Amino acid sequence: MPTPPRKLHLNAFLMSTGHHEASWRLPESDPLASTKIEHYQHLARTAERGKLDSIFFADSPVLFGEVGRRPVGKLEPTVLLTAIAAATQKIGLIATASTTYNEPFNLARRFASVDWVSGGRAGWNVVTTAGPDAARNFGVDDQPAHAVRYERAAEFLDVAQKLWDSWQDDAVPADKAEGVWGDSTKIRAIEHEGKHFRVRGPLNVPRSPQGHPLIVQAGSSESGKKLAAQYAEAVFTAHQTLADAQAFYADLKSRTVAVGRDPEGIKILPGIVPMIGSTEAEALKLERELDELIKPEYAREQLAKTLRLSPEDLPLDRQLPADLPSEDEIEGAKSRYTLIVELARREQLTVRQLIGRLGGGRGHRTFSGTPEQVADAIQDWFDAGAADGFNIMPPVLPSGLEVFVDQVVPILQQRGLFRTEYTASTLRGHYGLARPDNRFADSEARELTSIGSAF
Repeated sequence: MPTPPRKLHLNAFLMSTGHHEASWRLPESDPLASTKIEHYQHLARTAERGKLDSIFFADSPVLFGEVGRRPVGKLEPTVLLTAIAAATQKIGLIATASTTYNEPFNLARRFASVDWVSGGRAGWNVVTTAGPDAARNFGVDDQPAHAVRYERAAEFLDVAQKLWDSWQDDAVPADKAEGVWGDSTKIRAIEHEGKHFRVRGPLNVPRSPQGHPLIVQAGSSESGKKLAAQYAEAVFTAHQTLADAQAFYADLKSRTVAVGRDPEGIKILPGIVPMIGSTEAEALKLERELDELIKPEYAREQLAKTLRLSPEDLPLDRQLPADLPSEDEIEGAKSRYTLIVELARREQLTVRQLIGRLGGGRGHRTFSGTPEQVADAIQDWFDAGAADGFNIMPPVLPSGLEVFVDQVVPILQQRGLFRTEYTASTLRGHYGLARPDNRFADSEARELTSIGSAF
């Protein structure tokens, strides 16, 4: 039987008024949208109308960036997803949560709860939080080292998955006649003892509709790729060139095979910021209009933090200094640091020009053109072995998502590259991924823990 043709996977990365840092200054934008649930529910329904696989919210346990520059206040994303779940039916719901400043039991319970509330549509974007500002919010003087954060993240995920498996699927017979709600022999403590965590379990939430919420990962450093190969089922990544995207794609797929996983079980989704106009000139005009609204003094300060420099080291009309720190000296966001430096060096950009290039997507690829040209750009990378789909990052919201759904998605559907209707009801189903087996269900050697008193 011939193999079915590949289909794109499309995720909408939603950020307040849009990904361009000056989007909030446009006449159409609501600068207070970031705290309005109606705004996000509208965006989610728009993405669902376009049959997108999922929506995604980034997050960090710190006030990130200069408050004068753009809207930076954020609602806690798992709470936000529960409100969106009630306003949608099919679209996947992905939220970011840190393994550095959380505990496995709390996050495992939270994402299992979102999976139940949404009927099996939850995904967890796993991040390791860097930076001293975040550390100080949790009573720590400085961030843990890069290697330590990823070591903790791997153990964190192992514990979370054990907790999700601590209930067998048939652990709740809810037998009214016999007066038995749950079967204590099918619920077990995990008794995890590791370097970073000691967790007894079991979880206090039954195994959720997807078994495990979808695991997403976004780091592209060596440690990030190692973690993704072992655990991730979707990877959000940033690349400026086709060659870099192809190299990352091939590398991560081969790493996945090396740890005994099916490479089709991990979907690689580079970010793209589509500036869409009815003509190419109109799209470029929108890009210029947004870039002209950037306040360079704020943007330079943020760039300086990323590069571990002071703003005075970055004259706006000169190129980056020659003696920048090496990637080995960077403890946080290593892959994004490298991407920014390589972009500036490759294109010989001044600091002012670099700020403009980063203003739309913080290092993600920005593409300006007509709906047809945007569809071509997506298909080119998909066909060339650089992506399984894309993380769509509209520069302005809601208009950027609306025009993508109404004008780009139909072109991809006409080309047979994207679904015209949902064929599944869970996020795993949208990504073509199986529901994971329960690791404890068929283990004859397990010691069952009686917790009958809880019933």
